[in-house]
Amino acid sequence: MKFGVIVFPGSNCDRDVRWVTEGILQQPTRMVWHQESDLSDLDTIVVPGGFSYGDYLRCGAIAQFSPAMQSTVEAANAGKLVLGICNGFQILTEIGLLPGALTRNQNLHFVCDHVGVQVEGGSSPWIQGYKPGSVLTLPIAHGEGRYQADENTLKALEDNGQVLFRYVPNGDERDWKNPNGSLNNIAGICNQRGNVVGMMPHPERATEAATGGTDGLAMFEGVLKALVPAG
Repeated sequence: MKFGVIVFPGSNCDRDVRWVTEGILQQPTRMVWHQESDLSDLDTIVVPGGFSYGDYLRCGAIAQFSPAMQSTVEAANAGKLVLGICNGFQILTEIGLLPGALTRNQNLHFVCDHVGVQVEGGSSPWIQGYKPGSVLTLPIAHGEGRYQADENTLKALEDNGQVLFRYVPNGDERDWKNPNGSLNNIAGICNQRGNVVGMMPHPERATEAATGGTDGLAMFEGVLKALVPAG
């Protein structure tokens, strides 16, 4: 499997993703500059976290017009896998690959910490490495992570099993359930097909014990097992 990581001016988690896919999992990985448009050699595309184009106007508002993202839409519509993390999630909602929007955190503060995240059920390849109901500890770092959508969209997401991750208590003394005020405690969703996923927590930052935990590694391992035949 070949991964591609989109790189924008202002991306700061692109190399973290590459370390997981290429360094840990030993999978071919190409860094894709935002002005590139040919993604035909890629099987899986990751839109990483950071501050694409400095978050001018609003998060992801400018990035959606980049040639690389226009080609990402085509790849997603063709069934290729796409993962948007943090700013990547924001970009995927701006470009219309995922419903809803990410807005300012409810307390209007930037939040940087670890949170408890429950894995919901679903058939998306991106969660096949987890058992439904598993609770992960993952890092977050965002100022605009409050997921919002209209009532009908929320109902459709819940009815269709498109909510993949939900904030839950992480067991420490603060015991916060929801760090940003997201509706329905939503931390991550997928499209109806299941091949496009967006999430605010950072699984790529939780892949080695040396950096605080490995709860995010199974997300990348699971997608490999789901798509690469054994042997």
